[in-house]
Amino acid sequence: MQSSNGRPRGDEGGPESPDENYERLAPAPAGAPVVPPYDDPWYDALASGWGEAAAAHTPVAPVPQARRVQEDGAVAAAGIYLEVQRSAAFQEVRSRYRRFVLPAVAVFFSWYVGYVVTATTAPGFMARPVAGAVNVAMLAGLGQFLTTFLLTWAYARHARLRRDRAALELRWDTQELARGVRGGTS
Repeated sequence: MQSSNGRPRGDEGGPESPDENYERLAPAPAGAPVVPPYDDPWYDALASGWGEAAAAHTPVAPVPQARRVQEDGAVAAAGIYLEVQRSAAFQEVRSRYRRFVLPAVAVFFSWYVGYVVTATTAPGFMARPVAGAVNVAMLAGLGQFLTTFLLTWAYARHARLRRDRAALELRWDTQELARGVRGGTS
């Protein structure tokens, strides 16, 4: 039986490495490009065996030079992001975020826990009718939904008025710095 990439499965024999697969290729007509078979890297990893000793594996090839240059650029770009993270503009955006989010989460969480605790410890109070079949528990439950929507609106408004412009400028400056490190490519 063959797998989806044309390689045999199990103990049926056949090529077990891509090199052996290339040897099986029929010679191409003159002038026609040679198309190697589909190479599935996961097949080779799984076919190598689960229980083999670590010493049986071949040593890892050194990193090619082109990849080293790319990694050096990544290190330089990482330095830019660390520099931006330490900047006063970034710290201001983060502090504006925290000044809104931390109190909002504390208030909303307290309101939610208060609702749950009151519902479990004071069922008589929560069952008190307000208007017809509407009781205190129903109003408090609907209040949970209302405060969720209000908090979402307040967060979006706060972000739009106090953080978005500064964050966008910071992002633009960061991208310009990173673009300069990469040699002007995007």
